[in-house]
Amino acid sequence: MSESPQTAPGHPEAPTVDSIADQYVDELIRLDPYEATFAGVTGHDAESTDYSPDGYAERLALTKRTLTALDHAVARDERERVAGEALRERLEMTIATEELGLDRSLRNIASPVHSVREVFDLMATETDEHWAALTSRLRDVPASLDKYRHTLEADIAAGLLPARRQVEAVITQLNRVAAEGFFTDLVRPAPAAGRAELEKLAAAAAEAYARFASYLGSDIHGRARVDDHVGRDAYQVASRYFLGASIDLDETYEWGLAELNRIEGEMAEVSRQIVPGGSVDDAVAALDADPDRTIQGAEAFRRWMQELSDRTVAELNGTHFDIPEPIRTLECMIAPTQDGVMYYTGPSEDFSRPGRMWWSVPEGMDTFSTWKEKTTVFHEGVPGHHLQIAQVAYRREVLNRWQRLFCWISGHGEGWALYAEHLMGELGYLDDPADRLGMLDAQALRAARVVIDIGVHLQLDIPDEIVRRDGLPAGPWNADAAYEFLTRHTRESPEVARFEIIRYLGWPGQAPSYKVGERIWMAARQDAQKRQGDAFDLKAFHRAALDLGTLGLDPLQDALARL
Repeated sequence: MSESPQTAPGHPEAPTVDSIADQYVDELIRLDPYEATFAGVTGHDAESTDYSPDGYAERLALTKRTLTALDHAVARDERERVAGEALRERLEMTIATEELGLDRSLRNIASPVHSVREVFDLMATETDEHWAALTSRLRDVPASLDKYRHTLEADIAAGLLPARRQVEAVITQLNRVAAEGFFTDLVRPAPAAGRAELEKLAAAAAEAYARFASYLGSDIHGRARVDDHVGRDAYQVASRYFLGASIDLDETYEWGLAELNRIEGEMAEVSRQIVPGGSVDDAVAALDADPDRTIQGAEAFRRWMQELSDRTVAELNGTHFDIPEPIRTLECMIAPTQDGVMYYTGPSEDFSRPGRMWWSVPEGMDTFSTWKEKTTVFHEGVPGHHLQIAQVAYRREVLNRWQRLFCWISGHGEGWALYAEHLMGELGYLDDPADRLGMLDAQALRAARVVIDIGVHLQLDIPDEIVRRDGLPAGPWNADAAYEFLTRHTRESPEVARFEIIRYLGWPGQAPSYKVGERIWMAARQDAQKRQGDAFDLKAFHRAALDLGTLGLDPLQDALARL
């Protein structure tokens, strides 16, 4: 591994870290227009990302060129030194995951076939220029999927086989996109002058998704691997990619088991406050039967999320955080999909598109439990993802463009969002036992993920205690055992639980990054408190940590230790 850029105010002839980062962004948005849209960078919405083998090769070549350039970069101050460490870590991990085909894998979430559709969720439609860009990109949908087909074939030829379970899940999703009229609904508000062409393109896009689903069934399914696990070596790379840190996988697996037990013990105590002498299931049943803690209808639930988010921003601003005016707006949205997940998308570079919290409501779900989701609003909104991501995007004076818009590390971001839930408990926002039970239930899911994800992919044996207690079969973890374990230790619906298990199997290392990231954030705060003693100020710690931008968790701990 090369040395990180050294702080050196001299050497005016040497490139700076920021100049290299800026050049990297300029080339990246040219080669990956979808990423430009997701990041909120204007000027590329009419273009489409090339998912062919040549497209991936071009982007990999850019990564390697930038890494080489960074070897000769100069950091002018500590801020730029941290930026250089962050950029180097991401470039190196991008190369490592690219060699394993992890970024382009077919899976039930966050794969290229999802990006081709999801990018339209973030495209503006207010002007004729917006519709012209959307028209151009919509026209590219069939070709975009065809290019990805060539990448799948090249990967299979190289021995990088998709998992059969993922193929089956994606087939179902693609057929749903084709049948449920996503593209038709997308173009319905178009101006009359261009609507006829858009309707034809929408029909062609839907047909392309149906055709790709058929291709997966007829040409890929039979060649896909039956095994779900990726093995220790590949998993170690994936884990480091999502964390920006190297961890002891076996120790983390054991910690996940212990953490789940701790959380469930606390859940039992809180449940007895809700139903004296009752169990967790008794408390959940009582809360779900309480009309004051349930909401009927997705739109009514969206309004509840919006009101809670707005109130939280107003109360935290100026007290525990200083929230700049442009990021005090957060839109709560119902997603056009039905996958059962909640997620966040950041603001555009100029903040004309605000940060958004999306809820992908499962099919048939019409009743929502506010006691379960209050903590989720804190996770996705403020002080979670929205505060972190939008604050980073806003801080032009201390972060370069790559740091503000294009650097995302799951362990840092998801770890912060879980830490934010913990923080809101400390601040008194989860004092209601019902709300606290909802937070703990969400934490139990994140701890169970650590056990399942590492256990399945490393083919670890199910602990004897779990075999006895939960009635799981003895032997290595597999999908069926993971599903049974998840449903016994969380209160997810069968549909969401199945989606979650398939997600873990297809996206190794990502799901544990939430809880492991929180663990590292908590350790960093405790270290700062120990070093600073009575001088420690929590608000100042949060501000300094967020002003570092998104970092791998190893560089984050190093940077925080230098503050």
